[in-house]
Amino acid sequence: MSKLHADHYADAMTQVDAAIIENELVGEQTYRVRLAAPAIAASVVPGQFVMIRLKGLNSPLIGRALAVYDVVSDASGDPHFIDLVYLKKGVLTTALAASQVGTEVTLWGPLGNGFSNRTCDRLIMAVGGIGQTPMLLLGQEAIGSRTFGLNRDSGWATSAELIYGARRSSLLAGVEDFQAAGFDVTLCTDDGSVGQQRLVPDVLADRLRDIPPGTSVRVVTCGPEIMMQKVSQACAAAGVDCQVSMETPMACGIGICFSCVAQVRQDNGEWDYKRTCVEGPIFDAEKICWE
Repeated sequence: MSKLHADHYADAMTQVDAAIIENELVGEQTYRVRLAAPAIAASVVPGQFVMIRLKGLNSPLIGRALAVYDVVSDASGDPHFIDLVYLKKGVLTTALAASQVGTEVTLWGPLGNGFSNRTCDRLIMAVGGIGQTPMLLLGQEAIGSRTFGLNRDSGWATSAELIYGARRSSLLAGVEDFQAAGFDVTLCTDDGSVGQQRLVPDVLADRLRDIPPGTSVRVVTCGPEIMMQKVSQACAAAGVDCQVSMETPMACGIGICFSCVAQVRQDNGEWDYKRTCVEGPIFDAEKICWE
């Protein structure tokens, strides 16, 4: 059977029942679940996501889209597990947070297009809220410490850094993972409980002003939409390449329901609706119609 359009369309996905290996609290109302899903672990690339449902339950009826946070190898060194980091918020994530080791979930993925691996000297990951979740894999791929997916290049950036903001320190999850991966990490909190009491777009704008001439920079961003809009505006002002990972709510994850559309500018200057689940969730920032 030929593919519908591109490798990231849903006919390239795998559906599996996966056992929970770990399910740990990593921040305020924030959990990391590890799932045994070797087919997905072997093929996922940074920025892609999976849809997840609790097996055998009809409430909620639809799945939930979660970015793949990490890929973990088995004893033989082969990619076997995926980690998802999620905020306990709705019906599904509340039930998932209460699930014990050994519980099975249904996954389908990997889905979405993933971040591009365009070459640069410096990669800056500007994130807020739960927007750090697609970035750990990307940063590791960028500096060449790990490779992901099938026949995808790594080592396309000289350095990578994370600018990560949240309302308060207890909501920052996985900071130590990014530090252990070798990235410079700058933290921002609204209440000043840790790091700088500033907004991520403002810290980024200062960073871009300090970039030495001749240094090629890429910015990637994920988090609240207003934050991503301001990040994209800072990048446009500085003439810096920026990609956004849209967090538009999804129902099916495979392009059928059209519930996750975003307004995206076309080459002719007009805009059209694009499904973030199959034509995203990664878009070039300058193409997003924010208002």
